[in-house]
Amino acid sequence: MGRGVLVASVLASLLAGCVGSGGGGTSAPARPATPSRSTIVRLPEVMAPQGLEGVIGTDAAALTRRFGAPRIDLAEGDARKLQFTGATCVIDIYLYPQRPGTEPLAAHVVARQRQGGAEVDRGACIREVERR
Repeated sequence: MGRGVLVASVLASLLAGCVGSGGGGTSAPARPATPSRSTIVRLPEVMAPQGLEGVIGTDAAALTRRFGAPRIDLAEGDARKLQFTGATCVIDIYLYPQRPGTEPLAAHVVARQRQGGAEVDRGACIREVERR
């Protein structure tokens, strides 16, 4: 029984040290983690290009030439999301590298109504955004 009390005392003192001093410490503020580029690439499931020809497998520069400046251009790690808008719809195009160290290419497209967000035909939305 004496040994159990000793172990409990040691654990309690270790836990108390983890709680913090509570006063006057000069610890540096925590820095936000910076995203690092990984050498491990998880291959995305690429949508079939049927109806999405010229979008799936295309890089961001070509998409920007086709649709104009994106409303949103968001990068997270090696992935990227571009959002383009038409009069009544919005398309989100998700780009992922296909191999380590390569430029991200469009792999997935989502199209929805600007008002209400209901899913719409991707091809029709692409044509609408192109005309804009």
